[in-house]
Amino acid sequence: MRISAEEILHVAGLARLHMDEEDMDRMAGHLSAILAYVDTLKEVDTEGVAPMSHAVHLVNAMREDRVGEHLGVEAALSGTLERENGHFLVPKIVG
Repeated sequence: MRISAEEILHVAGLARLHMDEEDMDRMAGHLSAILAYVDTLKEVDTEGVAPMSHAVHLVNAMREDRVGEHLGVEAALSGTLERENGHFLVPKIVG
């Protein structure tokens, strides 16, 4: 499938990209190759294949959230030079 110059300019405009003539020729080749590959995928027989969201079956790999030991205030603040009322003092970043 060949993509037209108008279609390339339209997509470039949506992406707010400036393209000169050389860029357009190069992108036309790349996009045409991508569209040709998508057309090839349409020919694959997927009858009986269950829809899936991922190619690899993964189960949530995160551990269970459990309450554990934590640092006390003094231990947490032990590495800072500036503190106030049990909190870190940091530079003001919002006007």
